[in-house]
Amino acid sequence: MKGKLVNVEDYRRLAAKTLPRIIFDFLEGGAEDEKGLVHNRDVFDQWRFTPHRLVDVSERNISTRLFGKNWSAPFAIAPTGFNGALWPGGDIKLAKAAASANIPFILSTASNASIEDVARCAEGEKWFQLYVVQQQLAEQLVMRALNAGYTTLIVTVDVGVNGNRERDRRNQFSLPLKITPSLLMSGCCHPAWSMRFLQNGMPQLANFVSAESGSLEAQAAVMSRQMDAGFNPNSLKRIREMWPHKLLVKGIIRPEDAELCVACGVDGVILSNHGGRQLDGNLSPLETLADVAARIDSPVLADSGFRRGSDIVKALCLGADMVLLGRATLYGLAARGLRGVDEVIALLKSEVDCTLAQIGCPAVDDLSAAYLQRMS
Repeated sequence: MKGKLVNVEDYRRLAAKTLPRIIFDFLEGGAEDEKGLVHNRDVFDQWRFTPHRLVDVSERNISTRLFGKNWSAPFAIAPTGFNGALWPGGDIKLAKAAASANIPFILSTASNASIEDVARCAEGEKWFQLYVVQQQLAEQLVMRALNAGYTTLIVTVDVGVNGNRERDRRNQFSLPLKITPSLLMSGCCHPAWSMRFLQNGMPQLANFVSAESGSLEAQAAVMSRQMDAGFNPNSLKRIREMWPHKLLVKGIIRPEDAELCVACGVDGVILSNHGGRQLDGNLSPLETLADVAARIDSPVLADSGFRRGSDIVKALCLGADMVLLGRATLYGLAARGLRGVDEVIALLKSEVDCTLAQIGCPAVDDLSAAYLQRMS
């Protein structure tokens, strides 16, 4: 790609050129007609800034405090699976970039590096995201995260069944990755990716290759994202009893569901529509964020569709305590490995800082709905 990489979209384009089509489609794709993907981006235009003037913004502070710790920026790296297909050691590279930038990193249950390996190889605070397939298996994963020193547990509740991701179905994408003639042909057209892949081998779901990981049936269920469709408030309470640290629930949209989670003893919620990958036609978290923040006293985080520093600032104005980045940092990983993740994080920090200056707000902690106006 010619020219300087100056925004997340530039990294997306480079990732598309770097990865075989089947891999990029897995990263980029959504459910069914993918209208939810488009909506997740378009929704930010529903709010416009109303800048304050005659404000001293010669010094600005984009740091924030959450769960008793100071972070250098109001965003974290979201849990994402199968990152080893984008770049060898992808999960560890993401964790290292987060530690270097002093932002939280969240490891997915469906990672290609194990809970223990990430804890061993990357400094910084690490959070663990739990998919519940079976109660016994979930309890094993929770205890492994606890023993490995993870400080926050995130339970994802919006994957009762796998989303209808038609790109993956057309490509016959599966976990583990199958070597098909189509993949081989695409690999020939992407020699740098193919060389890295051949040198490092087939990515595995590393949390499910040990004897303690449960049955082969459970491993197959995770690979096809066949989660526990019977997960309910009592199930959540059982996990709450097991986990002595901060506990968040991810996948919430409705304010009353956020209230129910708090009643079950969680420490906060993450508003998410799974990046448009589960249900097409879903609301964006941005559309319920203000209502949820007004209904609960616990921290509210949000993901799905964030590509700009201005997107992040809008969410903070509407009541988010922090934003999670999924595809944005994965584009950096796919394009340039660890260097690309570092660059995307730095880029978004710079955009958040610039947006604060432009709207006349000296600090992230001073943001409020007064800086926004919703368009009719």
